[in-house]
Amino acid sequence: MDIPGIKAVATAVRTFAMDAVQRAGSGHPGQPMGCAELAATLYGEVLHHDPQDPGWLNRDRFVLSAGHGCLLQYAMLNLCGYEISVDDIRNFRRLGSKATGHPEYGVIPGIEVTTGPLGQGLANAVGMAIAERMLAARFNAEQSIIDYHTYCIAGDGDMMEGLSYEACSLAGHLGLGKLIVFYDSNGVTIEGSTGLCFTEDVPRRFQAFNWQVLEGSAYDIPRIVRLIDRARRETSKPSLIVMKSVMAKGAHTLEGSHQAHGAPLGEAEVRATKEALGVPPDSEFYVPPAAARYLSERKRSWQENRGRWQRTFERWAAENPGRHAEMQKFLQEPDLHAALLPRFETGGQAATRTAGGEVLKALMAELPNLVGGSADLSQSTSTAIKGMEAFSSRNPGGRTLYFGIREHAMAAICNGIALSGLLKAFCSTYLVFSDYMRPSIRLAAMMKLPVIYVFTHDSVLAGEDGPTHQPVEQVASLRAIPGLTVLRPGDAEETVAAWKRAICSRNGPTALILSRQAVRTYQKDDPRWEASLEHGAYVVSDSVGRPETVLVASGSEVGLALETKRSLGAENVRVVSVMCRELLLRAPDEARERIVPREARRIVIEAGAAQGWEGLAGDSGLVISVETFGKSAPTRDLCGEFGFTPQAVAARIRQESTGGMLRRD
Repeated sequence: MDIPGIKAVATAVRTFAMDAVQRAGSGHPGQPMGCAELAATLYGEVLHHDPQDPGWLNRDRFVLSAGHGCLLQYAMLNLCGYEISVDDIRNFRRLGSKATGHPEYGVIPGIEVTTGPLGQGLANAVGMAIAERMLAARFNAEQSIIDYHTYCIAGDGDMMEGLSYEACSLAGHLGLGKLIVFYDSNGVTIEGSTGLCFTEDVPRRFQAFNWQVLEGSAYDIPRIVRLIDRARRETSKPSLIVMKSVMAKGAHTLEGSHQAHGAPLGEAEVRATKEALGVPPDSEFYVPPAAARYLSERKRSWQENRGRWQRTFERWAAENPGRHAEMQKFLQEPDLHAALLPRFETGGQAATRTAGGEVLKALMAELPNLVGGSADLSQSTSTAIKGMEAFSSRNPGGRTLYFGIREHAMAAICNGIALSGLLKAFCSTYLVFSDYMRPSIRLAAMMKLPVIYVFTHDSVLAGEDGPTHQPVEQVASLRAIPGLTVLRPGDAEETVAAWKRAICSRNGPTALILSRQAVRTYQKDDPRWEASLEHGAYVVSDSVGRPETVLVASGSEVGLALETKRSLGAENVRVVSVMCRELLLRAPDEARERIVPREARRIVIEAGAAQGWEGLAGDSGLVISVETFGKSAPTRDLCGEFGFTPQAVAARIRQESTGGMLRRD
């Protein structure tokens, strides 16, 4: 181990961090400077990685949960030879630079996940470790082709976020021995010392989580290596390595100060610090010769390590053609023509959550890479699949995950599982609790991860649990997330179509919004209705001639719209099911006009907030919605209370209609 070379790399990291933040006029130099030796040791001596093939299957995963310290990772990726240039780092936080303000998945090879909101990366790392164990159980034979570790650097802020409690509690319960987390314990946040608000004993907390806890200095390189070796030998527990560190280590006068956390050091401080480090004070992004020599030598070792794995993989593929074919299938879009998806008869009744459970059962039987579970609600969300084994420390081949009552961790962990690229993850809970998951859903959309969220109990009409469990604004809130496909099927047949679309998505997450109450499977006038759903909506019941009134609804309210049409007794009324409003709004004008003509009066019916529907309704239209919280009562009583009966909706339409808009038979 070349300790002088590692120290030289750490010096380069410090200069990169100081110079980039100084040029940008903003950023966080303190954490990269404080963890420079740790990062240099990790990338130089510990991680199984290769800049020549950043995505090779058995690479170790590294997550910088303390994403504000992104220059730590950018500097190391540049020095190791990944596709990020000095000019990118010189233009840190500038438009077009790969060196974004926090690490972003897909921008630079070697960045495994988008981090920034604290606690997210740590929870994602738990998901990555789960994926490793699942895949190893599935594919390893005489040769271990899946055998990587997940490393994570988390700071004081990560430890304060409640998400960390949820995720690390589950990780300890599951005994994820290949998860190793470094706690950058410097005792500083933006406002000052952590003593202002944070005095708990983090090591004892993690011991209570069933983690192995080790401690050392972030600047004792040989001990860092020994601690990591000890962590790797512990296979029945995840490991927390507490690294005692100093904010802005090496800074001339600001070492240890919270002022160095999230602001440039200042030109004079940077110059004085460089002089103290033995760096030419007028240089920028200086790389000591010893650092360049050390990393050049290490590159050969990284390539040789990957080459050995590649030869092992090739032997495995030749000796295990069935497993290899299955792995290749995991990478392809599923062929659902062979899937024995359930069929539902017109006129039958089923809650869309129940129909969704039948579809999920069929999909899990057909797709061995589909994994997931719920936050203690699998019976209520109909995601409990009989005969499907649970994932655990003793059964790593299980595909059902018991997340416990940890909604936020559930969503973030599913992001980590999806990042494996081989597994398809779903999770489920009540729609109202999507609020607990929103930050992770947003990041899944940002990273274009094909996670599936099954949300049931879809409106105030859910029933007796009352307003705390009855969503009003949640569907509108989810529809507002760019890149999230929100599907609200109206009956059992549409639920099959929604699941098919979700399972085939490869470019972003999907939220399935399903009902608690039973709905009737209705006749569909559009013979190609499923194809029409490519535009998000279709005509369920058409008018005689050109429609003068269009009843637009989604989910369980489609059935209400059909009953309302009968109550109106008018032949010039069309009913449209909008399973995905955003797809309809993005559809070509011609397609949208075919479904919802502009000259027709449009009546939108949804048992939730009106927000977002106003544009589709137009100035002459009407949105029948719920703008207050719900009430505790049976569904039938709630329908009457909020005006969601055919008679009440028809009365409102007649009351607000102008002459000639409704023509009776």
